[in-house]
Amino acid sequence: MQWRELRERVPGWVLLGILAFGGTLLSSLFAVGGRSPVEPALLVILGGMAMRAAGMLPEWGRAGVKSFEKLLVVGIVLIGAGFDLRIVYREGVGILLLILVTMMVGGGATWFCARRAALSSRLGILLAVGTTICGGTAIAICAPLLRAEEEETSYAIGTVAIWGVLALFTYPLLGSLLGVEDQLFGYFVGTAVHSTPQVVAAGYMYSDAAGEVATGVKLIRNCFIAPLVLFLAFRTSSHATFREAARGFPWFLFGYFLFAGCRTAELFPEPFFRESVALGKFFILCGMAGIGLNTDLALVRRVGMTPLFVGLFGTLTVAVTSGAFVFFFLSFSDKA
Repeated sequence: MQWRELRERVPGWVLLGILAFGGTLLSSLFAVGGRSPVEPALLVILGGMAMRAAGMLPEWGRAGVKSFEKLLVVGIVLIGAGFDLRIVYREGVGILLLILVTMMVGGGATWFCARRAALSSRLGILLAVGTTICGGTAIAICAPLLRAEEEETSYAIGTVAIWGVLALFTYPLLGSLLGVEDQLFGYFVGTAVHSTPQVVAAGYMYSDAAGEVATGVKLIRNCFIAPLVLFLAFRTSSHATFREAARGFPWFLFGYFLFAGCRTAELFPEPFFRESVALGKFFILCGMAGIGLNTDLALVRRVGMTPLFVGLFGTLTVAVTSGAFVFFFLSFSDKA
């Protein structure tokens, strides 16, 4: 990152930090029995959305707010210090099956629905990869390989963002009403919600344990963008094959699992891991404030109804597939 870019972004990052601190403070005011029924994550996202809708985002903060994922990545790496890799070891095959089944069923259903709705094949593929792998990031990476029109790319990103944000708020509420265990909810959210920021937000809105599991599962899921990009590159005879695959790979995954490995092996004193996780959660809250400030409610009007319905169908298919697999396979394997 250039020094000039850093100077432009820091004011916006400070703004996100202020929102994160304010959300934490406000949440603590509602605490009952040592725990607040209103999570800081929910407050900072809604606060950011309200600021965006009211046109209160200052010009000096736009660059930093737009690059909120930089802070989120730092937070994700640090919270690896709270994740026990023995969960992945114990459920490794089940997690991979969950990801693969959800991707194939959800992606295939989304593409089929898009074709039945007379959308272009390119838009159908973009909606499918955005819904099943990693939201707008997957769409932005795959669009040039498919030679998608700018309008198609915008429609796909807008559609996935809209349903991802709604899932972010809806799934934790449903999970609480159904009394779903933290770990199982983490598996579900890690595969059923679209983008990494949305997964992390939804997981931590439910509980810390669910957030840790959801983040780990989502990072494994993100790895599938690399083989997908390679497949599309060969399919379209693109010369950008390995460069695009490298750009799409979540390199921060190594930092996350390095911290998780140190935690599992207990290589450092417990206070080190505890403080790392606490700092990581603050950075994640900053990222959630960025989600809110980057959520444009006017997208609903611009996207149009047909892509929106196709995106909804894909989102529900992924959620049902993931939920069925988690609660009928992984939950039974845990009890066995």
